[in-house]
Amino acid sequence: MCKLMLSRWLLILLLKILISKRIVEEGGLDALLLLLESSKNETIQRLTAGAIANLAMNGLNQDLIICKGGARLLASTALLTEDPQTLRMVAGALANLCGNERLHILLKEDGGINALLAMVRSRHNNVISQVARGVANFAKCESRRINQGQWKGRSLLIEDGALDWLVANCTNFADSTRHHIELALCHLAQNEENAVDFIESGGIKELLRISKESSREDICKLAKKALNSNSAFLVELQ
Repeated sequence: MCKLMLSRWLLILLLKILISKRIVEEGGLDALLLLLESSKNETIQRLTAGAIANLAMNGLNQDLIICKGGARLLASTALLTEDPQTLRMVAGALANLCGNERLHILLKEDGGINALLAMVRSRHNNVISQVARGVANFAKCESRRINQGQWKGRSLLIEDGALDWLVANCTNFADSTRHHIELALCHLAQNEENAVDFIESGGIKELLRISKESSREDICKLAKKALNSNSAFLVELQ
């Protein structure tokens, strides 16, 4: 009981520091990660994951979170809890980390991508929305690196099974989640190394549908660009 009260007191203190934007300087990140690793209380896990998600909106903090093993701890928490609110916070934190291309390999190695995709088991819309946002963030950063000549090879997302999930669920959710899924597919399609996977999974058919039916004009244009710029897609469509 004393340990639980101390953990709650410490968490409240950390959240106050977070509001004042001094949490990293005060060693709050280390304490948050320690709480996430040691506490079995769902409320503490949820609040801690939420605080980490907020910190993960900042690029410098993202580097620190990864370097201190934060992605590994978030992945472990995701696999051990079934609480939808905790999963939403964890998915949000991982989704923010997915937006930093410098950390993609480490994020994958620490199980972050695998854990993110595994959270769709919850079937809760808010969790799935965060998962879709994370996949879209990752795919967008990856395609940018490819266009800049900084990355070559099959997508790391496809290695963890993201493409099959995206194709299977492209029309299953509300607009905001569906747009994340559509964006992820469009960005993954820009990588020519993913062409075989797209054709075998049925992803090319979804791209064609998106190019005609997406409710967002920018996504329609992105899908058309992906289809027209890939010779393998053009041959398949013919």
